[in-house]
Amino acid sequence: MITVFEVANIRCGGCSNTITKALNEAGFKEVSVDLSCEPRKVTADIADDAQLAHFKAVLRNLGYPLVGDEEGTIDNAALKLKSFVSCAIGKFTPVNESEKL
Repeated sequence: MITVFEVANIRCGGCSNTITKALNEAGFKEVSVDLSCEPRKVTADIADDAQLAHFKAVLRNLGYPLVGDEEGTIDNAALKLKSFVSCAIGKFTPVNESEKL
């Protein structure tokens, strides 16, 4: 089922590239990131609870937790730091192999 999630720490196209690439590599379909609203939204085809847990884990590992999933000030700071690194990587890494320079 196509589901939309509000995700924290997404700021730009670099973040979007990192998220899209990671979720595609994890096997998720119909992945898109909406940068036109706040909080930012990530859409993906989620089939069941196990896939939802995996989806959340992939995002969190990159520093992009679902809105409301931050656990505290230290956790939130660590996630923001991770998201800065993920964002920078996304700015220099194409989502598709055909986009390489």
